[in-house]
Amino acid sequence: GRSPDLTRRRWVVGLSLIGAAMAQAVTLYQTGIIRRLPDPPLPGIDSNKVDASDYAYKRMQTPDGLIMLANYAATAWLAGSGGRDRARSHPILPIATALKAIADSAVALKLAREEWGENRALCAYCQVATACSLASAALALPEAASAARNLLGSSDTAADSSPAGLVTLK
Repeated sequence: GRSPDLTRRRWVVGLSLIGAAMAQAVTLYQTGIIRRLPDPPLPGIDSNKVDASDYAYKRMQTPDGLIMLANYAATAWLAGSGGRDRARSHPILPIATALKAIADSAVALKLAREEWGENRALCAYCQVATACSLASAALALPEAASAARNLLGSSDTAADSSPAGLVTLK
């Protein structure tokens, strides 16, 4: 199907998969499968230092890349779940997607602050993933707002979407 909500959901899935790809690179390094992460030549960026530090293993005594990978997979799953008109048929899904993307953004920003505080450096891969989370949160909000209106019974009664995705007047 085609609709603005589906387009935004596809973007959230794609951005989540980019976040997951960043997590895969970090995980390959943290588990010793690859020996170093290439970084762009930017001041304050040192992915190898950050991802090998105690900071990167302090949650659940596991490489944080693995946690990051599962997290982005969950966000992609939520964004991909439900049909074309899920804001009406399953309103909890777009609301959950938006809340998850907002939570992802908040956690990523908090972790970036910790990352800098403990290492005086940032992981480039993690910061790309953070940007993906922030964009995903913004993209998920319109559908969540529509779903909330549907849940509260205040949906627009002047227009409705037809099965073909066209707007028709009631």
